[in-house]
Amino acid sequence: MKKNILIQTNLLVCSIIVVGFLLTTILSYRANFSSSLENIQQVSDLTSEGIYYQISTTFNKPVNISLTMANDSLLHDVLIQEKERMDDPDFIRTIREYLSTYQEKYGYDSVFLVSASTSRYYNFNGLDRVLTPDDPENFWYFDSLLGTDEDYTMNVDNDQVEGAGNAITVFVNCKVRDSAGEFLGVVGVGVRIDGLQRTLQDYQNQFGINSYLIDDEGIIELSTQYSGYENVNLFEMNTISGAQSRQNILDWKDSDALRFWDQNALGQKRNYIVSRYLPEIQWHLVVERDTSILLTRLNQQFVLTACILAVILIIILIVITRVIRRFNRQIIDLTHTVEKERQDIFEKATEDLFENIYEIDITHNLPANPATEAYFESLGAPSSCPFDQALRIIAQKQIKEEFRKGYIETFSPEHVLRAYAEGTEKLIYEFMISKDSEQYYWMRITARIVKLESDDSIHMLVYRQNIDTEKRREQKMQLLAQTDEMTGLLTKSATRRRIDELLEEYPDEYFAYFIFDIDNFKQANDQFGHAFGDTVIRSFTQTLFEYFRKDDTLGRIGGDEFVAFVRGVDYAGAMERAERLSLALCRTHISGSISWKLSASIGVVLSPGNATDAETLFKNADTALYQTKKRGKNGYTIFEETCSGS
Repeated sequence: MKKNILIQTNLLVCSIIVVGFLLTTILSYRANFSSSLENIQQVSDLTSEGIYYQISTTFNKPVNISLTMANDSLLHDVLIQEKERMDDPDFIRTIREYLSTYQEKYGYDSVFLVSASTSRYYNFNGLDRVLTPDDPENFWYFDSLLGTDEDYTMNVDNDQVEGAGNAITVFVNCKVRDSAGEFLGVVGVGVRIDGLQRTLQDYQNQFGINSYLIDDEGIIELSTQYSGYENVNLFEMNTISGAQSRQNILDWKDSDALRFWDQNALGQKRNYIVSRYLPEIQWHLVVERDTSILLTRLNQQFVLTACILAVILIIILIVITRVIRRFNRQIIDLTHTVEKERQDIFEKATEDLFENIYEIDITHNLPANPATEAYFESLGAPSSCPFDQALRIIAQKQIKEEFRKGYIETFSPEHVLRAYAEGTEKLIYEFMISKDSEQYYWMRITARIVKLESDDSIHMLVYRQNIDTEKRREQKMQLLAQTDEMTGLLTKSATRRRIDELLEEYPDEYFAYFIFDIDNFKQANDQFGHAFGDTVIRSFTQTLFEYFRKDDTLGRIGGDEFVAFVRGVDYAGAMERAERLSLALCRTHISGSISWKLSASIGVVLSPGNATDAETLFKNADTALYQTKKRGKNGYTIFEETCSGS
């Protein structure tokens, strides 16, 4: 009888354990799966941002260097003279020295020039070959480049130049046009892709993601395994399924990222996709995270758990109730241990990405856990202080003044609740913060807004990430993109944007627009070399800095052409300044043992009298400059007036 009771008791206990264990396993499986998917999304978003900024940084400088060469008046003259001097060794040596100067200065793997009139291909070693339309290797020139209206294109190809070993290279191809807009040729640089592929491989090894750079047709221009040279289409690799996913990625041209789950034919989540568009190089960055490994691991864990349960049940049916109770306690302890280890691993992985993580109960306007409350207290917020008050205390004590208002408005309970109601689940704010009120550094706060099912309250998970290095690098690259590297002046495009901004901001002000051209500069380069020509440019630029104010706009719009845009200068002031500049720029320039007579031709136009936009200002000033050169150079002319300098 007792034996039957014991058996019945054991069976009952086993039944309860089976049901409880199955329910716990299923719920744990679902919770782990959801948590893993969310972690995949967060890691994929963060890694895509890192790759995006690194790729943008890598390609900005080659594009700017190629555009600078394309606007060089010396290069224009070379291409115009080519047919007459194509067999002249001195002519080819001039081209070789020009390209070699850029190659040595910037260390690019390839610096090249193609003539539109002869199809001759030059590099820093001289004449390399003649391009022909029937050669498939010249598709980039005759079909891709000549068939577009873009100022520059990029392509991935093998470098055919002698000595380059056919290395796979990313080429920046910039069109060269004369002052009338006629196509003269192509100039550009090449960058080997092996370093970029190592960067993508590092991200793949560290975060388990696959990343691709593709063109508007879906061709992989760069990945860890492929380049545009292999002509592999991403959407034919079974990595991303569905025509709609392909269309969404290729049509996406916004500054923000496109994020979505790629689903299989059964509607199940397969891969998480993050896509960004890089307008500078006209490629799409696609970051993909495969969930098949995750599903396999979770399924293996589920099967393993079921096998362990079967063994435990057999033991339970044999041993006494005391053993059952003891084993039950061990299972509970084991479950807690596994959960704690999983939590520790997750927290450590998260700490590697973010500086601090806090949780706020937005609905009840208070910290959601002791760690967050302790953080607020460390900053001077009294115990049990409402969150909105603590927010203001943090802003006052740590955040730089110009960012305080935006910080408070972004994370105030009212704004968070309103954002959640409108369907927004993430808030981001970047600002400068300090621990000692003196040394500020850049910080990014990413806030995830979630709703707890237990009490229907809205919570906000706050991730603090130090982005000081990234932000300062970004600011430096933005400055470099707008600044001529040799002179420190604005580039041609940046100068034009700045002039239009000033004209729009001060519509009733007087402005004077000066254009300068160094007289006979090509002769200095031809006679003494580009190194001496560079010293002339730097000396000329230094004089401009000395004769203009700090807030005046100074730009370099060509190899030996410069402009200045001055606010608050009328006709008399423009004439006086042009007179003084003409005298100051007329001097003997000495570098080492070489001396050369330096002078400049100047054209001046006034606004609003003779122009109200940058394009017209340049056109009219160029007309005045032409009049100065026509009179013999070394002087100045004010548009619609005749005033020659000494």
